[in-house]
Amino acid sequence: MTTAPDTSAGILIVDDMEENLVALEAVLGSLSQKVVRARSGEEALKAMLREEFAVVLIDVLMPGMNGFETAANIKGLDQTKDVPIILLTGASVDPNYAYRGYTVGAADFLIKPFDPWLLRTKVNVFLDLHRKNRQLAAQAEQLKRLLTSDDHAGGEGPPPATTTPTTTPTTATTVGTDAAAPSPPVSPAGSPAMSPSVSAAHPPLPPEGPGAPPPPEPSPQPAAPASDTSRLADIAGQLAEVELLLRDAKGSDKKRLADRIAELEQAVGRLMVSRGT
Repeated sequence: MTTAPDTSAGILIVDDMEENLVALEAVLGSLSQKVVRARSGEEALKAMLREEFAVVLIDVLMPGMNGFETAANIKGLDQTKDVPIILLTGASVDPNYAYRGYTVGAADFLIKPFDPWLLRTKVNVFLDLHRKNRQLAAQAEQLKRLLTSDDHAGGEGPPPATTTPTTTPTTATTVGTDAAAPSPPVSPAGSPAMSPSVSAAHPPLPPEGPGAPPPPEPSPQPAAPASDTSRLADIAGQLAEVELLLRDAKGSDKKRLADRIAELEQAVGRLMVSRGT
């Protein structure tokens, strides 16, 4: 992902004295960032409405609109309220100036004469923060476009292919090759009998080796069920048993599973004959 260059977001320095502006430009020149001058609070506000800045340095003691008032006006505008402000002032100042500066929304407060390296470090922190915020905003916008395009594509296209139940014929062929037994027919209750191929399509592999638990032995089929209800219950239990056997089956158990499936088919056939008479 590519983002716009950061040269569009510069540094605004605000001071009514020319020599102070020159000194600030010299200190910040090594950051390779655009530096814009403003000689008053009013001029600073106009500059911020014209272009984007990553950080603003404002001298506190200025005629007309002082630094505190300028900072408060910057924080009062929706377009500029998120721009960090560093207030600068001389050594012989009121001790409450720092508290007052933080009250109006300043991010930092430095007293002159300040260390050039310290000032560059603080400004560079805000430049990096602005750069990362722009990258996050660009990524969020791109993600929004992708989600919007996916929503349109999902609404106009055909339904997913996974909704069509086409897995039963394929898996039934596979089971038929190994066990040589067809799938059970539809049960008389109206719902299709559970095919062993569906359970065998994705069985979990049992642990191999002598410690593996043996598959459960099939229970004997009742010779003469009392009623259709009991027959259905018996066949449902046997189907559940076959499903468990299929899940735990190994290669040597496939023939026995095929025999159990054949028995179930016979039981279902007898039930269908009895209900038809």
